[in-house]
Amino acid sequence: MDVPTIEDVRAAAKRIEAIAVRTPLVRNDALDAALGAKVFVKAENLQRGGAFKMRGATNAIAALDPDVRKRGVIAFSSGNHAIAVSTAAKLFGIEATIVMPSDAPRIKLETTRGNGATVVTYDRVNESREEIGARL
Repeated sequence: MDVPTIEDVRAAAKRIEAIAVRTPLVRNDALDAALGAKVFVKAENLQRGGAFKMRGATNAIAALDPDVRKRGVIAFSSGNHAIAVSTAAKLFGIEATIVMPSDAPRIKLETTRGNGATVVTYDRVNESREEIGARL
């Protein structure tokens, strides 16, 4: 695996700048006092989809060759990544299929479907998400 360079980070930032929300850093005096240091927390709960995973999903889809992108994407997730991929796919106008465990939180399943993704559920004890993804 290649270690990303600063150029890779800058390129990713450029790819997602129109989609990702610039979330603030916040501090809390009580937390600072408890830890004896200034603690900065990135408020990624304010990101589209409610998690930092939106940045990675958007970057991954944006980096795809347009001919590959138009075929759609498949991902595995039980929650936040599913929402991020389905949101990014919707924004790019492409199809997304998300393989999710049948016992994933209902809100995660519904939100992913609500974003227009096809959700394929599986039994995480008896089935392999990788095998399901390969078949799809």
